[in-house]
Amino acid sequence: MDKWRGKVALVTGAAAGIGAAIATRLVEQGMIVVGLDVQEDRLKANAEDLSKRNAPGKLHPFKANLRKEEEILAAFDWIEKNLGGADVLVNNAGLPGLLTKSYVLDGTTENWRELFDVNVIAVGICTREYLQSMKRRNNQQGHIIIINSVAAHAVHYSWGAMYYASKHGVKAFAMILRRELAESGSTIKVTSIGPGRTRTEIGGNLLIASENAMEPTDVAKTVVDALSASPVSQICEIVMTPVPTKSSIY
Repeated sequence: MDKWRGKVALVTGAAAGIGAAIATRLVEQGMIVVGLDVQEDRLKANAEDLSKRNAPGKLHPFKANLRKEEEILAAFDWIEKNLGGADVLVNNAGLPGLLTKSYVLDGTTENWRELFDVNVIAVGICTREYLQSMKRRNNQQGHIIIINSVAAHAVHYSWGAMYYASKHGVKAFAMILRRELAESGSTIKVTSIGPGRTRTEIGGNLLIASENAMEPTDVAKTVVDALSASPVSQICEIVMTPVPTKSSIY
């Protein structure tokens, strides 16, 4: 991680859960992190905690609703004007299927749009703005991390048609983005990480007490592992599951 010390990372959904763990881990590795979330108070509390612990990096809280493109654009504009632009993008924010009524039979169009706005469209907007900023700065030493889900690789339940569709869509997005960048001659890396059952606030009530689960810090460590890869190698896809896992298809 030495090459990233002092560099800038943007992490979406950084107030709690996996996003907060990733932001914290990157700051502890000496990175300057801009955390995007609607929960500004929690972002500020996390930043204050890291400052009190004298972490080698710094967390900048930035309130933004990922369903509002203008707020995403404002965040990128602030980062470029104040920090020189982001070197690493972590597309972490996402909505779970059960909490957004992603069923087909009784789901609502508004719920589906909200799900896709955050899980897919925001990923596209953030990635586009990041790449355009990198191009303006003639910077090819970048890395895009997408925190997707094990749901992008297999269908486990019948309750989340639109959720599974969003996650499969993001998997395809990452694969095609990697090809698009390669064909343009870019050396910016793209890594998609698909965690299985993870103990977070947003998903904690979905876990069955008797089932094992990973912690957000496990995913954060994997992000650091991907960023630490050799300059000539790219970790394209990682699927994570708790140990033991019962499913033969993740």
